[in-house]
Amino acid sequence: MNIKSLFTPDITCGKSIDRRFVPAWLLVIALMISSSVISGRAMALEVPDFEKLVNEQGSAVVKVSVTGKARSGATPPGFDMEQLPEQFRRYFENLPQQPERQPSAGFGSGFVISEDGYIVTNAHVVDDATEISVALPDRREFVATLVGSDERSDIALLKVDASGLPVLQLGDSDNLNVGQWVLAIGSPFGFEYTATQGIVSAVSRSLPDGNYVPFIQTDAAVNPGNSGGPLFDTNGHVIGVNSQIFSRSGGYMGLSFAIPVNVVKSVVEQLKDTGYVSRGWLGVLIQNVDRNLAESFGLDRPIGALVSKVTEQSPAAKAGVQTGDIILSFNGVEIERSSNLPPLVGLVPAGSEAEMEVLRKGERVTLPVTIAELEDTQARPVKTSFEDEQGESKLGLVVSDLTGEQQAEVGAGVMVQQVQPSGPAAEAGVQQGDIVISFNHTDISSVEQFAELVSEAPVGKPLPLLIQRGDSPLYSALTLQ
Repeated sequence: MNIKSLFTPDITCGKSIDRRFVPAWLLVIALMISSSVISGRAMALEVPDFEKLVNEQGSAVVKVSVTGKARSGATPPGFDMEQLPEQFRRYFENLPQQPERQPSAGFGSGFVISEDGYIVTNAHVVDDATEISVALPDRREFVATLVGSDERSDIALLKVDASGLPVLQLGDSDNLNVGQWVLAIGSPFGFEYTATQGIVSAVSRSLPDGNYVPFIQTDAAVNPGNSGGPLFDTNGHVIGVNSQIFSRSGGYMGLSFAIPVNVVKSVVEQLKDTGYVSRGWLGVLIQNVDRNLAESFGLDRPIGALVSKVTEQSPAAKAGVQTGDIILSFNGVEIERSSNLPPLVGLVPAGSEAEMEVLRKGERVTLPVTIAELEDTQARPVKTSFEDEQGESKLGLVVSDLTGEQQAEVGAGVMVQQVQPSGPAAEAGVQQGDIVISFNHTDISSVEQFAELVSEAPVGKPLPLLIQRGDSPLYSALTLQ
């Protein structure tokens, strides 16, 4: 026996203790402490370094501030009910008050995806905005133009006139797993650059108003103002755009939803190229398959999308899809629930072929289908050819045709989507959100007609331009370059 091994130095007392006489309970406590330390170290290794993530990625997250169309106020100009003593307010509350037109204001979040100033945010953040500005953590602020907005995916693309901006790297949302760590950065309630953490609670979550988005559900704290901000994985890659929360109080309740970044990539690319998003269309009404329906159709478990109606002359009708078919897979992807199908179809370009497997009267049938384009009621910004022979801008505008609702409200014209800061339109006072009613004494009926009038108009001479801003028509003199 090694005599030295029987003794352990006692640093405190400077003595040696014979291990043979150490009480058993003391050894148990020592083992418990050792186990606790090891367990704590393991947990420390598993928890991501969120501080590092915030420091490395936070510089490319922006606060988006918007000014909207004027709205009616409840008090006359210069009159503030709150300034009256409490005992006098009741005498004034029921008096007729003159409405006041006040511009609306709001804010959200966004993030930079290119050094030359492209920024992603939510479409609902910039809805009806007449002015958009973004602020970076380094306190730089820029006026932003709206490149395009897609209501169905709730994604909008902005552009600022800048270079060398910090950029976030887009990741891959197809390989997300429930339980993995995530980090959100945004401006909840206007508190800029707030970071919150959580885990992925569910993937491919379908919401009532999001048929074309398989949402990522998380428990990261997200509140009003976080909309449009990035959701990161532990590698610092953007895996989603925070969009919605489920709440009975208006604040965070543990259920947050983000748009997967793979959906965002497709939408942003189309917005950058055309200003709008084209989606595939199949032409079927579908419903979920529950346990009883699965049994009645001969399935061993609920799966697929049950076709309850096929639209006439639709791609589905031409492919031979029938009412009562259960779509089991689309382009090789299994359809677990009916909500899985619309996002898959929407991502297929119009004119492309796809393949479906359906269950029909107990037999599996494979059907090829040529996808068509989903008709969209949204206005599509058309980048007008307001350029001279050298390709230089003559007007400095991007406009779109009016929607049916807008036409019913103002009659005719085109909607101003973007205004170049140094262009002739900006110098004439035209703003994003204005409606151009007439140009050079000619009423405007469409984007194409407007572009033709501009191409034929004289250069260097002031020309009358009639716009509608809010409820007020306004003339301005515009000089083409």
